[in-house]
Amino acid sequence: MTHRFPIRVFYEDTDMAGIVYHANYLKFIERARSDWVKEQGLDQNAMREEDGIVFVVRRIESDYLGMAKYDDMLEVRTVVRSMTGVRLIMGQEVMRGEECIFRAEVTAVCVTLDGAPVRLPTGLRKQVH
Repeated sequence: MTHRFPIRVFYEDTDMAGIVYHANYLKFIERARSDWVKEQGLDQNAMREEDGIVFVVRRIESDYLGMAKYDDMLEVRTVVRSMTGVRLIMGQEVMRGEECIFRAEVTAVCVTLDGAPVRLPTGLRKQVH
């Protein structure tokens, strides 16, 4: 199932050339992943405060395929590629209409507040599988 998250490009998202600054695509896809987690019924604040665990990005592989400009309407599309007990791999695309302008594969894991790896929340594993 594809999660869809709309983004409007604001002036602050652009660089001196008037196009979206490359690092902001990472912010866009992070917002979409956070929204996806919330839609799965997980409260990340409660995970941190009650369970002492947080999601972290372990790896991102990305391709810049086009440019977005001020006031463009974009959509981040997120799909789960695979999930194990400890690793979640998601494919994410930033679309302008039907044109894919950015693509990433993101590996996320959970760690304790001290940085020790732990299993993904059971609720998430059950929800996605």
